[in-house]
Amino acid sequence: MVIISHLPFISTMTSFPKVAVIILNWNGKKWLETFLPSVAQTSYPAAEIWITDNGSTDDSVAFVRAQYPQFKVLELDKNYGFTEGNNKSLPHIDAPFYVLLNSDVEVSPNWLAPLVECITADDSIAAVQPKLLAYHAKNHFEHAGGAGGMMDMLGYPLCRGRVFDTVEEDNGQFETPAEIFWATGACCLVRKSVSDEIGLFEPDYFAHMEEIDFCWRAKNKGYKIFYAPKSKVWHVGGGTLHKSNPRKTYLNIRNSLSTLVRNLPTKWIIPMVFARLCLDGVFGIVLMLKGDFPNIGAILRAHFAFYAQVPKWLRMRKSLWAGQKLTLPQTGMLNKSVVWGYFVRGKKVFNDYV
Repeated sequence: MVIISHLPFISTMTSFPKVAVIILNWNGKKWLETFLPSVAQTSYPAAEIWITDNGSTDDSVAFVRAQYPQFKVLELDKNYGFTEGNNKSLPHIDAPFYVLLNSDVEVSPNWLAPLVECITADDSIAAVQPKLLAYHAKNHFEHAGGAGGMMDMLGYPLCRGRVFDTVEEDNGQFETPAEIFWATGACCLVRKSVSDEIGLFEPDYFAHMEEIDFCWRAKNKGYKIFYAPKSKVWHVGGGTLHKSNPRKTYLNIRNSLSTLVRNLPTKWIIPMVFARLCLDGVFGIVLMLKGDFPNIGAILRAHFAFYAQVPKWLRMRKSLWAGQKLTLPQTGMLNKSVVWGYFVRGKKVFNDYV
């Protein structure tokens, strides 16, 4: 059974804690030109905007310095990926909360206050995401986060509002704040004391699945992850890697399997990982029938890279969860297979699984 708890957050904010908004950029001047104007219109009075540049070779930094001198700029020496690029921002942040905001996201002026209102209502909330909608289809949810991330019984992530490639129209079906399994890395407010305690993103991931790993670690430590629908943002998605790119396939599969080993209760690691490897084999057969050999190669490379990393993840588990007996999260995890439901039973929308 999936459990989604709700809290009736009511706007009672009388003080505004400082929030750092971190926008990671790599050769993304076109996104900055398009979306920084909306960020600059943020109405939250205690927001501090940071641009962390991942060693760009375009003139992104010069553009920001010239057009937005009120923003703070952190220049890194090379492209550290989404994971380590964001990690390297945190030592420079002096605020109790920070937002990870993709450079290809449009925000409304009042997008930030509902997130802060939600996270400050309960000290056990580690992260909050807004309603993530699609920039090019603004009445539909967006693939990378929808109305909050969930997890099926085999560790496949899905979203309220998006199951595999089926994205729902926003018809008001997710208008209540809710506890979820994971919050999207495209736009996520994080309590800094939590990331100081457990770390933010695993550097070896580089990109993809890193926010799920972070949220799972937070949940294993007893924290909550929430969705705040009064905050709405619009995400382009696929600005760096298109969903059909073999590099994206490689990172998603390798990092997803790694996340299972890092966070599952011990007794579930072998059966769940074995099931996932088998289903990856089925996926490979489907790709072969389509003649998509680059992505078949990506699956194989991901598996071998994962095998090589297993000893490291097992050692890391000892330090992550020393003296702690892990259990499966009760909130946000389905007791059914989304693969079976979607491809065999034809269940295409999230509420079919609740």
